[in-house]
Amino acid sequence: MDHDRRDCRPGSPARRWGSNGRVGTRPGDPPDIAAAREGLGRSRGGLTSKIHAACDALGNPLRLVITPGQRGDMTQASALIDAMETGAVIGDKGYDSDALVEQIESAGAVAVIPSRKNRTVARDHDANLYADRNKIERFFGRLKQCRRVATRYEKLGQNYLSMVFLASALISLK
Repeated sequence: MDHDRRDCRPGSPARRWGSNGRVGTRPGDPPDIAAAREGLGRSRGGLTSKIHAACDALGNPLRLVITPGQRGDMTQASALIDAMETGAVIGDKGYDSDALVEQIESAGAVAVIPSRKNRTVARDHDANLYADRNKIERFFGRLKQCRRVATRYEKLGQNYLSMVFLASALISLK
């Protein structure tokens, strides 16, 4: 005999799923395309998103992109710096790529990216200029103080990116 408070019908959590059982999909979309559109990806922590940002010399955001959590940083690097006029591009070792350095130098900027330890020929970089990379790290620290951005309450990628833009605008005003 069932408990009197239990219902034999599925509750509200089961109703949010689409007709094909996947969240955030359009009819006919494969699961990986639907997840990529929404900026969700599987990792050890569950469904996550990654925010890629390009900042100016003061640490104010210029461009923001979200991708699924398992994507690497290099996939969005060229899109972030494309058609941006700057004197130098500072990045960490994750952005050490010959193609990216060539793109930066062809735009007339200096690539301040330290070499990975497995690189056969190490590239030199300006250590004093590289110290300014902390500004983007501080930007991400302030961005994650916004609880809604840090925990991703938004289901749709467009809405989540809008919240990231709003939090970034508030950070720029401080």
